[in-house]
Amino acid sequence: MTTTGRTALSSAVPMAPLRRTAFLAGALYLTTFAASIPAVFLLDPVLSDPGYVLGPGADTQVLIGGLLDVVNALACIGTAVVLFPVVRRHNETLALGFVTSRLLEAAIICTGVVSLFAVVTLRQDVAGAPGVDDDALVPVGAALVAVRDWTFLLGPGVMATVNALLLGTLVYRSGLVPRAIPLLGLVGAPLLLSAQLGILFGVNDEVSLWSAIALAPIFVWELSLGLWLVLKGFTPCPITQPPPGTRALG
Repeated sequence: MTTTGRTALSSAVPMAPLRRTAFLAGALYLTTFAASIPAVFLLDPVLSDPGYVLGPGADTQVLIGGLLDVVNALACIGTAVVLFPVVRRHNETLALGFVTSRLLEAAIICTGVVSLFAVVTLRQDVAGAPGVDDDALVPVGAALVAVRDWTFLLGPGVMATVNALLLGTLVYRSGLVPRAIPLLGLVGAPLLLSAQLGILFGVNDEVSLWSAIALAPIFVWELSLGLWLVLKGFTPCPITQPPPGTRALG
């Protein structure tokens, strides 16, 4: 058989189930980055302008940013759902806890999106309407933006530490990926939690050296996990092996 023939034959071989699971989970992790990072910049007009409801607005940009946050939330849920059948083999309680924490994170993110969409509605349908005190809309819009700020603190902030502790423990103990990767999450989780609690109690700012240092390990943990799962898949370990007398899953 020629080299071309062998290549064509090998490319036609379907991906093994576990390899497919790892690839999908990694792709969903990378999707959270691809959606959440541009969303931060797209949402800036409504987040940084206290008088957005009375200004010219950038509604299309804000709506796109909000939709990207929804994509991020759905991808967050997807990472947990896809990984659950595998990580439950090590510890079902921790695996179910990870699914629950991801669901809660997604719900918090979507709450923030709804609050910003409400600001857009105020600007489009209420501001300038007969009998409406436009000056009174400014504090309403500011309150809705404040809701989103709190959801950003509690969702991608605090819940990210819970996710790292749960999934990091699962993959570290099971050996599904090289242990250096989940170790970043396990070390970074308390650092990020301390920074988020500092913001909560007013002793730290979202943009500060403390916050940047605390965020770095969690950022690298999730990014490296996504890349590893897409490029390499699961590392062979006891929970990827089939029970005696059954066929391998991949």
